[in-house]
Amino acid sequence: MMSNPVEETIVPARGHKAEPDGPAGVELCTFVSERVGAKGFSTGLAKFKPQAFLPYHLHRFSESIVVIEGHARVLVEGRAYSLAPIDCVHIPSGVAHRVENESPEQELVAHWSFGNAKPSREFVDRQFPIEERGSASPTGADPETIIRYDQDAVYALSPNAYFQDLFAKRFGSVGICGGHGRFFPGASLPCHIHDFDESITIVKGKAACLVQGKRYELSDCDTAFIPRGTPHRFLNQSDDEMAMVWVYAGSEPDRSIVDAGYCSGELRWEGTNHQ
Repeated sequence: MMSNPVEETIVPARGHKAEPDGPAGVELCTFVSERVGAKGFSTGLAKFKPQAFLPYHLHRFSESIVVIEGHARVLVEGRAYSLAPIDCVHIPSGVAHRVENESPEQELVAHWSFGNAKPSREFVDRQFPIEERGSASPTGADPETIIRYDQDAVYALSPNAYFQDLFAKRFGSVGICGGHGRFFPGASLPCHIHDFDESITIVKGKAACLVQGKRYELSDCDTAFIPRGTPHRFLNQSDDEMAMVWVYAGSEPDRSIVDAGYCSGELRWEGTNHQ
């Protein structure tokens, strides 16, 4: 028996309830997971008060962390890296890591993505010798991967819409890929679909999201969950820049352009999202 199709979900960041058992000074919020019908991945935010930290822990799946605001110190089995805004670190399954906000004044906000629809972590009661690496990159022998915003390749998906891939199979992640997109005023992506679920978090400015004739306004880390095979598009109709962190439940970015009428609602989409 077929289940009902999964529909898009908009998760407002403002007032979103944090996990009740998070470490002191750290607010952990889940936006996309199995609770909204996602398969194979989950996304959310971690907010760190000044000098707060998330102790050593590990996951049984890939994790990617993208800094949104502030600066992070990420320790991967003792290898300590400094991450600036839009820098990304990928942590493979089973690798212990710790995230710190060393600033005495500024909050740290980081976007996380898991290669599993059920967010979980296992805290590790172990310490590692510290090796300060600062803004250096991991070596070929290290399991982690870091992609830095000021060094990453930029490509245009449409006029005045510029994207960067921050994690994907080619960078070591398993089951998830994602990156950062910048939309200058008037920019948009054409109506399109994916063969996997997608999470989009608006990290700067204001976005209009069209999904099969429905229109949503997003800002301030509001997040859209778009199920596989659902026509959608994002537009910047404001006078300021808009930016997003996008995540796919797939190994590499891929999209198929469809007629704009499927997003505006002028045409009826007969395709299927996941069942």
